[in-house]
Amino acid sequence: GTTPVNIHWKPILSKTGGWIAAFFIFGNEMAERIAYFGLSVNMVAFMFYVMHRPFSSSSNAVNNFLGISQASSVLGGFLADAYLGRYWTIAIFTTIYLAGLTGITLCATMKMFVPNQDQCDQLSLVLGSCEPAKPWQMLYLYTVLYITAFGAAGIRPCVSSFGADQFDERSKDYKTLLDRFFNFFYLSVTTGAIVAFTLVVYIQIERGWGAAFGSLAIAMGISNMLFFAGTPLYRHRLPGGSPLTRVAQVLVAAFKKRNVPFTRSEFVGLYELPGRHSAIKGSGKIPHTDDFRGLDKAALQLKEDGSNPSPWRLCTVTQVEEVKILIKLIPVPACTIMLSAVLTEFLTLSIQQAYTLNTHIGKLKLPVTCMPVFPGLSIFLILCLYYSVFVPISRRITGHPHGASQLQRVGIGLFISILSVAWAGGFERFRRAYAIRHGYEVSFLTPMPDLSAYWLLIQYCLIGIAEVFSIVGLLEFLYEEAPDAMKSIGSAYAALAGGLGCFVASLINSIIKSVTRNPENRQQSWLSQNINTGKFDYFYWLLTVLCVINFCIFLYSANRYKYR
Repeated sequence: GTTPVNIHWKPILSKTGGWIAAFFIFGNEMAERIAYFGLSVNMVAFMFYVMHRPFSSSSNAVNNFLGISQASSVLGGFLADAYLGRYWTIAIFTTIYLAGLTGITLCATMKMFVPNQDQCDQLSLVLGSCEPAKPWQMLYLYTVLYITAFGAAGIRPCVSSFGADQFDERSKDYKTLLDRFFNFFYLSVTTGAIVAFTLVVYIQIERGWGAAFGSLAIAMGISNMLFFAGTPLYRHRLPGGSPLTRVAQVLVAAFKKRNVPFTRSEFVGLYELPGRHSAIKGSGKIPHTDDFRGLDKAALQLKEDGSNPSPWRLCTVTQVEEVKILIKLIPVPACTIMLSAVLTEFLTLSIQQAYTLNTHIGKLKLPVTCMPVFPGLSIFLILCLYYSVFVPISRRITGHPHGASQLQRVGIGLFISILSVAWAGGFERFRRAYAIRHGYEVSFLTPMPDLSAYWLLIQYCLIGIAEVFSIVGLLEFLYEEAPDAMKSIGSAYAALAGGLGCFVASLINSIIKSVTRNPENRQQSWLSQNINTGKFDYFYWLLTVLCVINFCIFLYSANRYKYR
């Protein structure tokens, strides 16, 4: 059932897959990440400076874009596993992605899509007196932005799984190859992010918004060309039919037989097809486990079921075990939601911090929007040193052949994220006190020449290290543990957790603003647009407490989990 096939879903007759095919997928992912991160870092500034939207609403709009693009990835995973296969799902959604980026480029290039920029200086922006964007202009921008998000949603759950499909699981070093693949895969993600935070920002400063967003569309076009160029080399897996239908059949069948005891005299046994092959395309048989015994009722074969029972009354053991696995996987990606929320907050709030700080390196002034490149650089460095430094050291401590198990790596990342947010709170308290002491309380867009922005590097680098351990470990964990015919759904769990993290970040922001703001006493919220009169340090410490609680929940869940 798991035998790889060619693009026509016929048995493979020639050598395909391997690292050569994987490198085409790395190129596709790197170019797609350039577009994704280029939008995430530039769109807040574009909405503020060009569309004349407040920082808070601009940040929330971008958070929603990031959230939708990740949370709706379940749709892409469903289509790939059910009907289209991973290759055709990527092919269709990359085209949609390119169409959205082209629309955003037109918005930044043509004056009709943006409000009048005359007599709109920095003071007018701060006071909010610039001409606001017309409703239809914002509607157009949101439409093309969410088309782009929809395109990203179809790609994200499929690319890592499709890349991992290129390796033969019957190979004796399959697990080592898979471990290295996911590290190289995330290295390509990081390289794309670094290019977005440097080259794309440079293009925006030198050539303007139209050229910046146009470069993202070009990157996406190159991504498509690279992906299609590798078509003859790819290995494919047969789509197994609708996973949602199979899940629904198990739940309905278990409900119908909920009152039937396992000791009933008409009980024949738990139903499974005879022989080696599974009833599900693209899947091998899965042995029975004793977890969630109530779901076993769906496979409870009675004499009254007959020789040709309805799948809505009787399911195979493999089908029931698929549902059990999906349920058992949920707590691990759920515990990374808080990490994604922190990453989202850093992407927007740290930019506001950087605007008040000196970003010079000698005579070179680094643009504020380049600051998120530093987590990417730390990720790049960690991934490069992973096998030469971390694995040998941790192998001596844990005895694990790969240095640490997948769940241990996720846990290490979550712990480091706590340190990152705690440091951010401590530094922000120092930065705000310094601004008030030196008379910058009102001038929140004026850099303080004697306070370097590179103090932010500590929180950036820590969160980058946390991301390496948690996300790479999570992707590998979900791919290996997910059922054979639901690999894309498994990968979609990670993207869904990332998307929910974005929404959680927006929700926390909204709650904090409403709870801590008191217009009657002229008390501003912790997340005031003027960062020097707000209480960003309190906000970071609140995130620290939430991260600690989340880490404790993860330790409990990971301790209970049993690997397949």
